[in-house]
Amino acid sequence: MTAVRTRSKHSHDDAPDTSAEFRRIATLPEGPEREALRQDVVRAWMPMAERLARQFRNRGESAEDLRQVAMLGLVKAVKRYEPDRGSAFASFAVPTVVGEIKRHFRDHMWGVHVPRRVQELRNRVRAAAQELTRTPDDRSPSVSAIVEHTGMSEEDVLLGMEAMESFSALSLDAELPGAEDGYSLADTLGAPEPSYDRVIQREALKPRLRALPERERHILYLRFFREETQGRIAEQLGISQMHVSRLINRTCARLHDQIEAPAA
Repeated sequence: MTAVRTRSKHSHDDAPDTSAEFRRIATLPEGPEREALRQDVVRAWMPMAERLARQFRNRGESAEDLRQVAMLGLVKAVKRYEPDRGSAFASFAVPTVVGEIKRHFRDHMWGVHVPRRVQELRNRVRAAAQELTRTPDDRSPSVSAIVEHTGMSEEDVLLGMEAMESFSALSLDAELPGAEDGYSLADTLGAPEPSYDRVIQREALKPRLRALPERERHILYLRFFREETQGRIAEQLGISQMHVSRLINRTCARLHDQIEAPAA
């Protein structure tokens, strides 16, 4: 195992000197030796990745999940880094790790799908609000204050503030603000309306009723719209009640079959 050296002077104590290891990696073919050397470099830079992950704490994601995402970004950075380009590994690794963390938030932490531009507006508004709120007792800054502080348009600020409410979804059991009786979001949801189905059925029935023979249509009118009994209908038409009953049952069955039949 290669002993990775730590620089004596650097802006961060967690930035080791792995330039020799990267040069060695570049000369090795893909295989166990090259992969083992990469793992050594990853372990050496893990404190840096953990530091970057901590910068995103208190944003709704667990510290361990953030750490795992940061490590994934570090592994990608070690694998993709090309020392021949002349830049230091830190200048390549930091944006790679941070980008991986931000991508994790963008892809996994939004309860409602929000376009990339709106997410960026949300982040700018959130950062400005934190900068303008100096102490915990300060009131949230106004829209005009954020506009003046950031140079953003009022429309973009309002859009960013609205997006802040979309970052995480409320439970349907969440009590509504100001509700004293436990009234929740679920209580505001509608229920299936059976009348809609009746409207569809009636509209489907109209042309088929018009196509019935006159006597059958008249019998159905008397029975279901005038609410006449079968006996009174039989008296009006001069036929037996049994005949009226058979006509009603036969006609209703035929109409039902026509409406329920699958479309050709």
